[in-house]
Amino acid sequence: MPVTPVAAGVLLVAQPEMDDPNFADTVVLVLDVDDEGALGVVLNQPSPLMVATVFEQWRDLVDEPEVLFRGGPVGTDGALALVLLRDSGAAPAGVRPVLGPLGVLDLDSPVETVEELVVGLRIFAGYAGWGAGQLESEIEAGAWYVVPADPHDPFVPHIADLPRAVLRRQPGELAWHSTRPVDPELN
Repeated sequence: MPVTPVAAGVLLVAQPEMDDPNFADTVVLVLDVDDEGALGVVLNQPSPLMVATVFEQWRDLVDEPEVLFRGGPVGTDGALALVLLRDSGAAPAGVRPVLGPLGVLDLDSPVETVEELVVGLRIFAGYAGWGAGQLESEIEAGAWYVVPADPHDPFVPHIADLPRAVLRRQPGELAWHSTRPVDPELN
């Protein structure tokens, strides 16, 4: 099975053996990796809090469900946004590219500077972070599958299905894991 290197723009899909309740059955988009560690955002943990109650100015651009997502256990008092741009050619001011037309949006940007350029928007409270070597150790221990991302992954409407959908599109034996029962004892 080919190994996908950990880099910005890849996905971490929690394996059934994941024992951290913050990450069980999650898909994490990696946003930054360097010698000091890695940073990402959990894509599939919606909260009950509507975006309009916290970020009124972005409510008309946010994708359904129009809720704030839990991006991870770190820095939950802050937020970051992922955007899908119409054109991946040139990111507007306030958008840092991650993968093709997918980028991180500075929520302090004026809405009018990006609204015509955005076709997808999700806002996340918090993020996932790992210190130097921590993520690599978790991967070696079998906690994560590392797979290529699709720029549309953060914006799928049926977010609960994301882990299985991501695994299903992988080549070879990895796709088989999409049909694995949550509890292997039931097999």
